Amino acid sequence: MTFKKFQWAILIRVILLFITLTGASWLLVSAWYVYALLLLPVIIYQVIHFYRFHKLAQMEVEQFVEAVHYRDFSRNFNVSRAPLDLKPLRKGFNEINSAFKVISREKETQYHYLQKVLELVDTGILSYETESGDVVWMNESLKKMLLVPYLKTIHSLCKRDEALYRQVISLQPGNSHIATVHLEKNSFKILLSATSFHTDGKNFQLVAFQNINEALDETESKAWQKLLSVMTHEIMNSVAPISSLADTLKTRLQESVQYLDNSNGVVDDLEVGITTIKRRSEGLLKFAEVYRNLNKITNPNLKHVFVRDLFESMHNLMEPTLDQKGIEMEIILKDPALMLDVDTSLMEQVLINLIVNAIDAVKDVARPRIILSATESISHKISLKVSDNGVGMNEELINNIFVPFFSTKKNGSGIGLSLCKQVMMLHKGTISVQSIPEKGTAFVLQF
Repeated sequence: MTFKKFQWAILIRVILLFITLTGASWLLVSAWYVYALLLLPVIIYQVIHFYRFHKLAQMEVEQFVEAVHYRDFSRNFNVSRAPLDLKPLRKGFNEINSAFKVISREKETQYHYLQKVLELVDTGILSYETESGDVVWMNESLKKMLLVPYLKTIHSLCKRDEALYRQVISLQPGNSHIATVHLEKNSFKILLSATSFHTDGKNFQLVAFQNINEALDETESKAWQKLLSVMTHEIMNSVAPISSLADTLKTRLQESVQYLDNSNGVVDDLEVGITTIKRRSEGLLKFAEVYRNLNKITNPNLKHVFVRDLFESMHNLMEPTLDQKGIEMEIILKDPALMLDVDTSLMEQVLINLIVNAIDAVKDVARPRIILSATESISHKISLKVSDNGVGMNEELINNIFVPFFSTKKNGSGIGLSLCKQVMMLHKGTISVQSIPEKGTAFVLQF
């Protein structure tokens, strides 16, 4: 409506000028030169006025285009002080500016909203230009996950984790892949998912990094629990009758020994054999019973306890053994007020298992030492660490150390660390290991 008024103003001027020129032409053709001469100033005024009107309108349009070019939608064209003919034009410009301002504000609000949403999610998000590799955006979750403050290009990731970098750049849009993030102190599994989009003549890749370590641990734990349940059930059902039968045979043999000829030691051999069968079957039953305990822990009795109390309890319990073996144990706790919500008995069992393993690891070291420490991160995550200066472990051992039945000890059952892992999962925490061969090992419990 506003611009129609401006169009009518132009049309009226054109019509008036046309009428004046037509009249002047008719007077000239009719040889009424005096009257034609009188119309000349009118024609000149109309031309000048039309030119000025056009020039002013052009300047107004240039100013409006400049404002749009620099996205200066706050600019306001004064309607009240404008010439009467330009008021509709300025009013129209102000209306367009207001519309652009609303659109710009909505887009900015949507952008900030999306940014805040992406900052809140636990999934890491990374966007980069496919051709140059320039990183367009990465959220805080990814920075915390990879422990990097900034990535200028996707190729910068190669210096920090080459294996992860190669998996990211080789990931095709629409596909997902499980990868491993290798940090300085630990590593964990992530699910990589990618999609691509095209804008402003450029191709971009959007990659999502989802930490699935806990989910994999939980799935693995449930699988082991089912396996252990079946195995212990079958072992106990099969071995229990053997143990009972061996006991019966031994009793019957002892009752009948007076009637048997033992001159060549046959009866003694039979008794030794039956005793061995009974002892081994009972040992196997105890072994199965121990593994069945893995499935019994389901609901921890959580209490608010001081970390210093846990450490003091461990020191009092393990001090005689440590003194006997000549092992030094150091406790580092910078914040005595540090507290945890844990099941005290279960957590003490975890720490005992780790300290016993550390004692075994430092038995051949010249100056054996075990350190028990606790720290709190900036994100208020509390970590307990049991470290030693023992023989350490290679990568193969580290990968298998939490697998049930796996043990590096000659007489080990392979249940200790499996139990520790399950207890930490019940506490919604994690257990990880850091080790360097011939330098030492550290187990970290993070809550």
